[in-house]
Amino acid sequence: MTTAGKRLRRRTATALLTAVATALAVGGCASFDTTAPKEARDRASAVSRDTAVPGVDCRKATCVALTFDAGPSEYTPKLLDVLKQENAHATFFMLGKNHVEKHPDTVRRIVAEGHEPANHTWTHRILTDIAPDEARKEISLTQDAVQRITGERPVLMRPPQGRTDEDVSRICAELGVAQVLWSVTAKDYDTNDSALIRQRVLDQVRRDGIILLHDIYPGTVPAVPGILAELHRRGYTVVTVSQLLAPAAPQPGAVYRP
Repeated sequence: MTTAGKRLRRRTATALLTAVATALAVGGCASFDTTAPKEARDRASAVSRDTAVPGVDCRKATCVALTFDAGPSEYTPKLLDVLKQENAHATFFMLGKNHVEKHPDTVRRIVAEGHEPANHTWTHRILTDIAPDEARKEISLTQDAVQRITGERPVLMRPPQGRTDEDVSRICAELGVAQVLWSVTAKDYDTNDSALIRQRVLDQVRRDGIILLHDIYPGTVPAVPGILAELHRRGYTVVTVSQLLAPAAPQPGAVYRP
């Protein structure tokens, strides 16, 4: 084999391993059906022309959903200040224990300022690794806590590490939550370099993408102004997950992934 052929073979193998690793990181080893945001919108549009969420129509606008996991934390109020200044809204997938319980005023502010409250379980246990009754408890405890604090019950849930299966989907259907995965990750859990976090997001973002960040790490919030500025420069409209799906309404148990 020629040198060029060997290089091509190595690049092909590397690309395949990267694709497999990405699929496992997002969805785990189990197989499950997913629905893309455009697919959800197209299905709903065939039935009705009305939008389910007022203020934006992602059938026309070039949208990207901004999401934050595992908070709220001491960094979240600053993040809310940034989002308010930039007139941007996000979906917050919140952890119950030590987060929702510890920062109820921030949870109330998230809802009051037009952001979308969502569920990231109670203690971040991997739902596919525990018994169904334990998985149900992980989700329902956070559902109850958010509703008790805000009066709103989340309709979205992000499974920890993106790991779900048919049993988890069945439980989510029973509890009235849809599952939301992602297409863009800055891996802000392994760096506090705000410039790197910003660049990682901007390198991956595409129309109908769902950006995953965490409002629990010190490098993330400082990256957000630059991310928003560049997204706006590129013509993106930054929305919540439910806005991205509209006119479709999130279907309990379904798994949404760009």
